[in-house]
Amino acid sequence: MPNALPSFMKWLPVSTTATINRCEFMCRAPMDGFITGRHRSAKKGASVEFADYRQYLPGDEIKMIDWKVYGRKDRYYIKQSMAETNVRVMLCLDCSGSMDYRGELAAPFEGRPLSKFEYAKYLAAGLSSMFIGQQDGVGLTTFDTKVREFLPAKASKSQLFNLLRFIDAAEVGGETELSPIFDEVAERIPPRGVVVVISDLLGDTSQLMKAFQHIHYRRHELIVLHVMAEEELRFPFKEFVHFQDLEGPTELELDPKSIRADYLDRVDAFVKMLTDGCSGMRADYVPLSTKTPFDKGLTEYLSRRATGIG
Repeated sequence: MPNALPSFMKWLPVSTTATINRCEFMCRAPMDGFITGRHRSAKKGASVEFADYRQYLPGDEIKMIDWKVYGRKDRYYIKQSMAETNVRVMLCLDCSGSMDYRGELAAPFEGRPLSKFEYAKYLAAGLSSMFIGQQDGVGLTTFDTKVREFLPAKASKSQLFNLLRFIDAAEVGGETELSPIFDEVAERIPPRGVVVVISDLLGDTSQLMKAFQHIHYRRHELIVLHVMAEEELRFPFKEFVHFQDLEGPTELELDPKSIRADYLDRVDAFVKMLTDGCSGMRADYVPLSTKTPFDKGLTEYLSRRATGIG
């Protein structure tokens, strides 16, 4: 009898790895990494992409001299190029109470609809597998009112199992305050990396955008995977509904027809602020509804990004 897979491997089903590992992620801006990889580095070195010339200095290898430039300028110059590197990726997984919402319209997985939190866990696991597969360093931050767990980025094969254990152990908490969390993450990780936020982003949007600006200021490439239930986006309720705040004690009995128009206007404004704010700092804003299977939503985004559409 073969040994059963560890429980934490459930977040990385075979169907997901087969799909996601065919994807490739390339950074748009030069990065700082720790080993040779596939992304452009902020440092100059010997690789295929030309960056600049510098004057020959005693001790430089003769074979590095560009003789065509010497023929034009009668001076010795060395051709430099952008070194290739791997990248540090920090996945930020929202564990606040609002992520525990399980809508009936969510795409079924293994016979039941996923909560936003489960959906986010599968996204984090899929991205972990992809980045580790292309030799990038990956870390994980879980948070609600504060940072709960912080796993620094590493590129080793064993790191994938560490990430999956952290993802599996993460549980939903109470309220959340997003902006201080992302300020802390921005300062805690080295500059010139990739920060992936997986969250429903419910909170003070203006403060959230300031925190995203902090991440941008630290020269990180920011990707925002905005996970929401289809019920939150479309508000399809017709009869009187009992609403309960997942991050507090508030409970209300409401006629959805009386508030639907105002609610949808507020959701549209919320999404527009996020879209415009992320666009202004060249961050990827990726709206994801739990109605769409998580592997499909993720691979569609990665395909759009690879072709320059998203």
